[in-house]
Amino acid sequence: MGSSHILDQLDTCFDDTHAVANAGLLLPATLAERLGIEQAADQVIDLGERAGAYRPGRKLLTLVHAMLAGGDCIDDADLLRCGQTASVLGHRVMAPSTLGTFLRSFTFGHVRQLDRLTEQTLKRAWAAGAGPGDGPMTMDLDSTVCQVHGYHKQGAAYGYTHTLGYHPLVATRADSGEVLHARQRTGRANTARGAARFVDELAGRVRRAGASGELTMRMDSGFWSAKTIKTCRRHKIRFSITVRQTKPIRAVITTISEDAWTPIVYPDGGVAQVAETRYQGERLIVRRTRLVGAQAELFPNWRYHAFVTDRPGTAVWLDQDHRRHATVELCIRDLKDGVGLRHHPSGKFAANAAWLVIATLAHNLLRWIAQIGLGARGELVVAKTLRRSLLALPGRITRSARRYRLHLPADWPWAAWFDLALARLRCVAYAT
Repeated sequence: MGSSHILDQLDTCFDDTHAVANAGLLLPATLAERLGIEQAADQVIDLGERAGAYRPGRKLLTLVHAMLAGGDCIDDADLLRCGQTASVLGHRVMAPSTLGTFLRSFTFGHVRQLDRLTEQTLKRAWAAGAGPGDGPMTMDLDSTVCQVHGYHKQGAAYGYTHTLGYHPLVATRADSGEVLHARQRTGRANTARGAARFVDELAGRVRRAGASGELTMRMDSGFWSAKTIKTCRRHKIRFSITVRQTKPIRAVITTISEDAWTPIVYPDGGVAQVAETRYQGERLIVRRTRLVGAQAELFPNWRYHAFVTDRPGTAVWLDQDHRRHATVELCIRDLKDGVGLRHHPSGKFAANAAWLVIATLAHNLLRWIAQIGLGARGELVVAKTLRRSLLALPGRITRSARRYRLHLPADWPWAAWFDLALARLRCVAYAT
């Protein structure tokens, strides 16, 4: 009998009340419970007499777990209500209609309360072993465009990319991929708009969370300004900021002598060199590149890339480290394609600002599972990989001798990693 006949004879029925969709959500739910996120949310988020004000913690965690399961809109939270899925989450799962009311109740001040909650959660996670301690920490600051569709999204506009959407600021931790701070902005916001205040808030957050070592911040040319540099210096943050190729910058680069250039490694078909000079009292590191051979006809002249910095070290090493700023794009990719930021569900700006902060919390739970549960230090495991191997696995709950058992698929390729992560997360002390 052919396989097609077997498939045709396979009947289906949705009647298993013990089945669990995305049983791997047990991992982030365990960590969220240890970090006390629900209790902290009930204390910090005060919506007053607004609709959806009661028990905000369970609503917040429902959104977080829905995002971790791959949901990118409010209706996707219904996935958590099937079978016994709620049994592995540790909280009551709220209906999508309730979640929509909850988000629409947010104002700017309530989003700031949500910021405070994520800061407390960051502090607790770092105390549990995910933090930098007294070691150095490098942070990457960037902005991104979150595309939206339709003309009823409050604050959405066409920016420099000619794409309708929002233009949030995001600061990430270089070695772990955590989101340290995020701020929603309208689509017309200039890249540097609010950057100095954002750095003020970021410095306070990471210091209060437990980062006591040297701080370094890397930024692209959109954030290059005297105000941003002054803010970094006030908080004793080392900086590395790309500069725009303005006329004064080009004039300074032309004064560099030919014997000052040091060759660096570059892909076949091209050459690259690094040199150092000064601009307005700051160290200016310059890299120039050009093609050789037949391809040189495309770009026969040198192309220059420069950044200012107050960091110690050789020009070659500083150039290598500054280029690692690109890792921030990996985090932004995970936010958009991994934990719900691909879509902004509401027509209200404050609700979408809250959605952004909640997405960063979901993202950080994944990062902390990798760090605390798997010991993945300095290894940026993408959200898609973690979801496929540890979260998106079916399960079934049974009860025997007054104990519950979660049955997972036999021969699951990542079963050992799942057991290791769960055992380590259960060793995390409960937040007080």
